Amino acid sequence: MKNKIFLPVVFVLALLIGAGGMYAGMSIMGLPQAEPNSTEQASSSQGDTETSGASDNTETAADENEEDQIRQAMDTIKESYVNEVEDEQLIEGAISGMIETLDDPYSDFMNESTAEEFMNSLDSSFEGIGAEVSMTDGRVTIVAPFRDSPAEDAGLRPNDQILEIDGENIEGLSLYDAVLKIRGEKGTTVTLTIDRPGASDTLEIDVVRDEIPVETVYGEVVEENDTSIGVLEIRSFSENTAERFEEELTELESEGIDGLMIDVRGNPGGFLQSVEDIGDLLIPEGEVVVQIEDRDGERITHVSNMEGEKEYPIVTLIDGGSASASEILAAALQEAGGHDLVGTTTFGKGTVQQTIPMGDGSQLKLTLFRWLTSDGNNIHEEGVAPTVEVEQPDYFYAAPIDAEETLVLDMLNEDIENAQLMLDGLGYDPDREDGYFDEATEEAVMNFQEDEGLEVTGEINEETADTLQERVIESVQDKENDLQYQEGLELLIEQAS
Repeated sequence: MKNKIFLPVVFVLALLIGAGGMYAGMSIMGLPQAEPNSTEQASSSQGDTETSGASDNTETAADENEEDQIRQAMDTIKESYVNEVEDEQLIEGAISGMIETLDDPYSDFMNESTAEEFMNSLDSSFEGIGAEVSMTDGRVTIVAPFRDSPAEDAGLRPNDQILEIDGENIEGLSLYDAVLKIRGEKGTTVTLTIDRPGASDTLEIDVVRDEIPVETVYGEVVEENDTSIGVLEIRSFSENTAERFEEELTELESEGIDGLMIDVRGNPGGFLQSVEDIGDLLIPEGEVVVQIEDRDGERITHVSNMEGEKEYPIVTLIDGGSASASEILAAALQEAGGHDLVGTTTFGKGTVQQTIPMGDGSQLKLTLFRWLTSDGNNIHEEGVAPTVEVEQPDYFYAAPIDAEETLVLDMLNEDIENAQLMLDGLGYDPDREDGYFDEATEEAVMNFQEDEGLEVTGEINEETADTLQERVIESVQDKENDLQYQEGLELLIEQAS
């Protein structure tokens, strides 16, 4: 099995990156190797060599002392600890401890069983909830739900932190072990206890697992104001994404488009090779698509080989769930192509991981490189900023309503606040969004219930809450309500005229 280099934002819930293998990338052999400095070697005197040798001996002695410490600690625990401990458990714990000291959410240790699950997931279709996660400050954290996924439908948001899975506290659990608990068969339900930034109480969100589509590119033509706009949505960068993108782009261009909108919102990244190949289809010839840098500052630069440049304007839609390879493409289109980015600042993952086999079936996933934008900017933990900032409506981010206890007049809580956001977004004005259930909110609920054919009580029970959530999902998926999409269309129409 070849080593793999990854540009993922994170590990995907359900461990199912699909047939394309979102986490694989370019071969390690393709990266630059630091060449010896021949001038320094030639000028070294015999004295220098002897000094170097003494230093090497000192380092060797230090290394042996460190190994003795590890061995002594292991032997002491095995011989004296109150309970018996297996060698394998101690060794895995030592390796995990070393990884933890790196304070890097993207580096991890996978034992044999976890590594096998991970590698199998690269080549198979998958069933799960459809969201990407990372380990942030010791907590499994949602980066972004996939578009139109069960996770999105259930109301999971970027930066939600998972505290419990099906009522079981997961503190201390590795990212991969947590993912294994979240994945499951289509049609089954997993309950996630969520700590959401800005919320005073935790949330319990039920997500019904489903089959997550492996198709990564969707194309269509939109006619607006006598202007033909091609739209290409990239949901991840898998093995065949560049090929599918080229097919869809060729089809759009054959229809005579006047502008192109590329949508990478909620796209967690994937194959570096895929984004480089897509860059070759869009970035003007001779311009830099991406740069990869090692610990010594050595860089390899991928330059576009596209002949000429596109004759039509391009706009890219981005948000906080656009990560890694998505950020590479967005930054290249803006810096090297001079095209607009519409939406909100991207996630900010500027590092590259590689899986390294340990010889016994276990693997290290270790950060080995950083990537830089066309202009050499490091976006890690900063993200790529839009040229045109557009926030979505507040109700797009409303949390699901927990209505096990019916919500009624004069109550005050966050579920009512979320209901008010939803009602307002759907056109039922509750006159306030502070979580207090007053007469205006009651009237808005009654109007909604009447329109939906529900029992008109003015109270929010489970049936009303579920129906409200369903209508919000439908509204969010309606392009007419997508402010970022609409702004992108307007920009392209203006630029194409």
